[in-house]
Amino acid sequence: MIDGAPPTTGHLHPYRTQGHLVLEFHGEIDVNAALDMAQALDAHTAHPALSVIIDLSHIEFFDCSGLRLLCRARRRILEHSGELQLVCDHRLTLHILRVTGLFPGFAPVSSLKEALDRSGTIEQAG
Repeated sequence: MIDGAPPTTGHLHPYRTQGHLVLEFHGEIDVNAALDMAQALDAHTAHPALSVIIDLSHIEFFDCSGLRLLCRARRRILEHSGELQLVCDHRLTLHILRVTGLFPGFAPVSSLKEALDRSGTIEQAG
């Protein structure tokens, strides 16, 4: 558990590294996974001024339910003056972000290392 958040689910593994909260999504992110993850994700994104990296490197499938989770997390993080980076190299998920027009808002990078190296230049609510 991190900061009193609910226990992780099989689809969400949070941990801290180099001043960031990393939220790893795992497996098939569909409507069932989204229902399983929503409460924990909300708890992890409720704190002010967080630097969050959502890492999709470990997903196998991602549909509109996962996209809804990303948008909700992004909104909550930015509303609390936090920072968000997205790690994604999953071709179909990148395609979904592009066709929905969300790609620029998330500006995904291809690795956790790249996200960590990019610290200090990420989007902040202002």
